[in-house]
Amino acid sequence: MDNRAEVREFLMSRRAQLTPGQAGLVVSGNRRVAGLRRNEVATLADVSVEYYSKIERGNLAGVSDGVLEAVARALQLDDAEREHLFDLARVAHDGAETVRRRTPAKWVPRPGLLRALEVITGGPAFVRNARMDVLATNPLGAAFYDRVFDGPGQGNLARFNFLDERSRDFYPDWEAAADVSVAILRTEAGRDPRDKQLHDLVGELSTRSDAFRTRWGAHNVRRHGAGTKRFHHHLVGDLTLSYEGLELTAEPGLSFLIYTAQPGSESQERLDLLASWAATNQQHDTDVREAGARLDAARTTQED
Repeated sequence: MDNRAEVREFLMSRRAQLTPGQAGLVVSGNRRVAGLRRNEVATLADVSVEYYSKIERGNLAGVSDGVLEAVARALQLDDAEREHLFDLARVAHDGAETVRRRTPAKWVPRPGLLRALEVITGGPAFVRNARMDVLATNPLGAAFYDRVFDGPGQGNLARFNFLDERSRDFYPDWEAAADVSVAILRTEAGRDPRDKQLHDLVGELSTRSDAFRTRWGAHNVRRHGAGTKRFHHHLVGDLTLSYEGLELTAEPGLSFLIYTAQPGSESQERLDLLASWAATNQQHDTDVREAGARLDAARTTQED
């Protein structure tokens, strides 16, 4: 498969982001660009300028792992970027089939997986694929992501992020959430370039969202394994949650994610409120909103 344009744009974007000072190079005089020049990357990677120029033009076929490692070191790629470079090289070697991790169009969760989701009651838990489709959730996860499913998102976190204005309320750090969403999709595009559903999603978002299109052109990639995020749920208010992502070895390409709050924290109280609503499905939304508002009022009083 011809992925030379993808390779070229990725390597050029990484070179542009690395300054001579960061690379340990001493330069003098005026430079037209802030990033490294091709000859400087070649020197750092200990390859000829002609050979590196060939690589940056997108010709990765036949490039050894040793040279790829040298280029990754020269460009100071992080783990996710290095893995992305090797994924691009495998595609160039016609090895994309060996790294494909596609979920069937009509994926059905295994009973054991559903039970695993259901036993998690302390926080939202869900299964998603690399296209950011939420495939299965526990009851609290369904309540947590209710707006992802009931609007333009259609159960897809990237589509929700860029096509549903309510996402800007849900993600207080919307810019960061948008960056992560696109980086995950870009990582998967390098790993599985033949995924038609991913191509269709990227085409849809590029057409309908300037914010997505700009980020897609940046060629940023990342791993998404653990961390802390802030949310604002329309029923219970502000939440600060830690997340852990686990790869499902029985179904490559799928991730099992769990959000938790610090025990005894205000976020835990709010999650408990949401869990109560999700478990009974009888309490009115307004009651939950009022309880969340009381927590806000109590916090304001304490701060005053």
